[in-house]
Amino acid sequence: MEANQSPPRKRPRRDRNREKASFLNSAEAMKLDIWSEFPEDLFETVIARLPVAAIFRFRSVCRKWCSLVGSDNFSQQYSEVPQGMPWFYTITHENGNNNVAMYDPSLNKWHHPSVPLAPANIVMPVASAGGLVCLLDLSHRNFYICNPLTQSLKEIPPRSVQAWSRVSVGMVLNGRSSNEGYKVMWLRNDGNHEVYDSVQNMWSQPGEFPPSIKLPLALNFRSQPVAVGSTLYFMCSEPEGVLSYDVSTGIWIHFIIPLPLHLTDHTLAEFQGKIMLVGLLCKNAATCVCIWELQKMTLLWKEVDRMPNIWCLEFYGKHMRMTCLGNSGLLMLSLKAKRMNRLVMYNLVSKEWQKVPDCMLPCSRKKQWIACGTAFGPCPSASP
Repeated sequence: MEANQSPPRKRPRRDRNREKASFLNSAEAMKLDIWSEFPEDLFETVIARLPVAAIFRFRSVCRKWCSLVGSDNFSQQYSEVPQGMPWFYTITHENGNNNVAMYDPSLNKWHHPSVPLAPANIVMPVASAGGLVCLLDLSHRNFYICNPLTQSLKEIPPRSVQAWSRVSVGMVLNGRSSNEGYKVMWLRNDGNHEVYDSVQNMWSQPGEFPPSIKLPLALNFRSQPVAVGSTLYFMCSEPEGVLSYDVSTGIWIHFIIPLPLHLTDHTLAEFQGKIMLVGLLCKNAATCVCIWELQKMTLLWKEVDRMPNIWCLEFYGKHMRMTCLGNSGLLMLSLKAKRMNRLVMYNLVSKEWQKVPDCMLPCSRKKQWIACGTAFGPCPSASP
């Protein structure tokens, strides 16, 4: 630097901040111009491909965006997008109180709705289809349909058979989504059954139970029915097998299928149209969770996977009980013994086992005991 040349002067901070503010203002104005001209149908296309949690954050931005998610066009867009992992809708117990907890496996996170979905007498989620969950009260008479995400609820008309008895409940869609309607079916051990059609908003008794199938059925009420298309599959205990009913055609079929030896707490599951079986295999003091697939040609159960041995060592010598909380593609298993309560998830696609974090209320460190639950496909646009 030459001796008579002064160093460059630094501009005052005020001038620099003024220039920065003018640049940001012009950028904001440019963004407003761009977004004001953005086509609304593209908004719906983009939103429909967001994760479910992001969609609900989107709804909270403004009233217009909230109404956009509830529009018929968005429902159509969302139904055309391949859906991700199912969520789990569960009922938890603490000090005699029933609470709702939903588990999102994609985020490995529990959600606790702040507003009850229904009166306190609703304690059992029994079936699901198209983003909707069917709830049944303790009297086994009153049914409700809800969307757990939007907390919308509908009480369906009381069934005509009012006698108290335990029932097995299944649910199927009329078309590709719940917007085309759905059907709910209940079945008793004595063969009595009814089907509710949401389009007609009424129960019906579609014909007599076939005399070729022996009564009583000895239904396995621990196993929720599974749906493949319009057909529901119920698990029977005596004789061992599976009972199917096509809701569209009214055709019953009883498959006599012997169970694997030393099997307890078993339940049906469904994966890509195939009927699966999950249960505890107990022999001597050893216990293991196993997965079977039904072979259509031989009508026999073929083992396809089992829990890793290092996990099963924890169950050795204990009297274990298992409840399956979801039975479609992704299984959540509640494993209980004295002073032990484990939640495990099994992915039928990747054949991976994963431990589920404990369910605890936001303001409590006490672990919640999960009483019952079902899997459902999260769908913000599904309406009861």
